[in-house]
Amino acid sequence: MSSQGVKLQVQDRYVVMDNGILQVTISNPGGIVTGIQYNGIDNLLAVENKEVDRGYWDLVWNLAGSKGTKGKFDRIEAKSFEVVVENEDQVELSFTRTWDQSLEGKAVPLNIDKRFVMLSDSSGFYTYAIYEHLKEWPAFILDRFRVAFKLRKDKFHYMAMADNRQRFMPLPDDRLPYRSQTLAYPEAVLLVDPLEPEFRGEVDDKYQYSCENKDNRVHGWICNDPPVGFWQITPSDEFRSAGPLKQNLTSHVGPVTLAIMHSVHYSGEELLLKFGTNEPWKKVFGPIFIYLNSLSDPEDDPRSLWEDAKEQMRTEVEGWPYTFPASEDFPQSDQRGNVSGRLLVKDRYVCNENKPANGAYVGLAPPGEVGSWQSEVKGYQFWTKADADGYFCINDIRTGDYNLYAFVPGFIGDYRYDVIITPSAGYDIFLGDLVYEPPRDGPTLWEIGVPDRTAAEFYVPDPSPMLINKLYVNHPDRFRQYGLWERYADLYPDEDLVYTVGVSDYRKDWFFAQVTRKNDDHTYRGTTWQIKFKLDCAVKETDTYKLRLALATAHDAELQVRVNDDADSFLFSTGQIGHDNTIARHGIHGLYRLYNVDIPGNLLLEGDNTIFLTQQRSTSPFQGIMYDYIRLEGPASFNGNKKP
Repeated sequence: MSSQGVKLQVQDRYVVMDNGILQVTISNPGGIVTGIQYNGIDNLLAVENKEVDRGYWDLVWNLAGSKGTKGKFDRIEAKSFEVVVENEDQVELSFTRTWDQSLEGKAVPLNIDKRFVMLSDSSGFYTYAIYEHLKEWPAFILDRFRVAFKLRKDKFHYMAMADNRQRFMPLPDDRLPYRSQTLAYPEAVLLVDPLEPEFRGEVDDKYQYSCENKDNRVHGWICNDPPVGFWQITPSDEFRSAGPLKQNLTSHVGPVTLAIMHSVHYSGEELLLKFGTNEPWKKVFGPIFIYLNSLSDPEDDPRSLWEDAKEQMRTEVEGWPYTFPASEDFPQSDQRGNVSGRLLVKDRYVCNENKPANGAYVGLAPPGEVGSWQSEVKGYQFWTKADADGYFCINDIRTGDYNLYAFVPGFIGDYRYDVIITPSAGYDIFLGDLVYEPPRDGPTLWEIGVPDRTAAEFYVPDPSPMLINKLYVNHPDRFRQYGLWERYADLYPDEDLVYTVGVSDYRKDWFFAQVTRKNDDHTYRGTTWQIKFKLDCAVKETDTYKLRLALATAHDAELQVRVNDDADSFLFSTGQIGHDNTIARHGIHGLYRLYNVDIPGNLLLEGDNTIFLTQQRSTSPFQGIMYDYIRLEGPASFNGNKKP
């Protein structure tokens, strides 16, 4: 493809950017993308939709003090338009909406500047936005903000988001009431009479295509005739909230492609952006890249467009931070700093020497408590992965104050470097060797699972044969099948789960989620799981044992711990925890929680013992918890049956 340079047409109702490869039409002054012309297709977007419902930024907000995560939907339509840059190499447009006191209670108290950028010789365009809340403005709550593109349903039928997560998708018409059956919630439907018979009997649910931030770099759709790809590329996570493990929606039936900047999915109210009075805030979201590609040889497999999109994604990642954004709020690389060092792990019950934190996730996020990065939603975050020797380097950090956080696969808990780090433009900070000491009181007597912040290693059942998504049959992400919470009662119809240490295998015998059980009258009741184990030496009443309970997620749950004959009164309770809704949304983790429970020696016996884990709350099928890892530690002096 060759470019003619970028040309701009400003009309009364529209603005058109054209570089000879593609043409993008945006409403004036609203800043809604109404048309994308490419490769002989006059408009890639959903022409059957109203113009405001094709390509847009939106948000959900609420008044301060509002409860829950539902709010007011705002498809952001700007009130003024400005050409920021116009030359043969680049056009950058600004669509702004400003707030004043006359709008209090009627509109979200933010100044919003939406930007669109087209470069010459570029098969796509960029968009980013700047949100600003002034100090004197009222308090409010932000729930979600994103960019959405709705494509032509007569063209785009094949969706791809990973090498092993791509497929032909049902049509939006297949979800209509007379063609489908709504399941436990509106997003999930059983396709009863789809237009294409191949989809009959499948479940469609947008949450089956969620993805962690760290893996969510490129996704989109392929049109077969002519072979064209539409891809949303996010080259950096710095503007996304809640760190690398936060899960967000990607693409789904519509066809729809989303760039989620912030959401409360898989976390709940803990991730609401709550702004108080006298709280100024400004943040840049993006740029993201909308990439279009096509085949030079029509005989080639259209699915090869996915491989090209991945290559373009790598190019965009390597080019971050971009040099072209004209806003002074987006710093260039020479205006940013770098931080490096080495992370070691000290656990004397694992190794006498400090071990390199191989594969640790190391990041900078605004100052907070240990582990606060996973619920940090207002500032920027910068993450990397340590190498096999524990060395890490975080580049191109915006100036500001940060804590350094980390978590290490294979070890429980979170690390925080207590000294505030303030990167400066053009400077490198070397922190040297940092040592993480994970929670540990004594030797491991037994353990269940792997400390990796997910429940993926536990037993995930096959779905009901009537509720299948064919993509996830014999798939590593089998947990994304619909309705797995109902399979617990099928597998344990009379008694709850009993796990015997040394006999049971957590990969086969530990159900991935401790859920409620449905009664015959359609009410629900809690479940109590048992862990049976032996202690092969005398137990001192004055000793204290430690039970480590690492939870991968919780939703409206209360976990109670009882020991042996003391089963009528609990030793420990989490209290009501969690609004992650991970079970319903086919995730395998949400927010990580670690509980450390002291078990007095006088509750334990030489020989047979039982720990009872009761999930107490029981008003819906989606209440429950997923465990990440469970460990019982003996006292430091223990010399009995230690785990090798």
